[in-house]
Amino acid sequence: MFSIFTTNEIIVQLAGTQFGDEGAQGSATTPVDGSVTGEGPVATGPFGDNFFPMLMLLLVGMIVFSFFGGRKQKKRRASMLDSLAKRDQVLTRGGVFGTIVEIKPDRVVLKVDESSNTRITVLRDSIEQVTAETTS
Repeated sequence: MFSIFTTNEIIVQLAGTQFGDEGAQGSATTPVDGSVTGEGPVATGPFGDNFFPMLMLLLVGMIVFSFFGGRKQKKRRASMLDSLAKRDQVLTRGGVFGTIVEIKPDRVVLKVDESSNTRITVLRDSIEQVTAETTS
């Protein structure tokens, strides 16, 4: 009338009823002394035995995509910095808008105020973006 189940048998039975697996109940019985008689089903994950290789493949894919995305962004930034010219309006990383007056190999002189002729010198790498280009 009453049967004794182990925790594993209960989990397998619940999984079988939840996922509609009729054979998941198995024929293994566990006597009181804890020994298993008969053969029961072996529970596998949703990917079967291929979980670890699939996880590694996903990880390698994420690394490759992030590497190529960063390389593309660096190339675009380098081309922007190489194409700087006088009278380009730029925005620095500090949030200062200015017009390029002079370009040196590692620095740029910006004119930030037309009325008082205020100029500042910033590193070329601190230019965030070119906001507008004026043609001469």
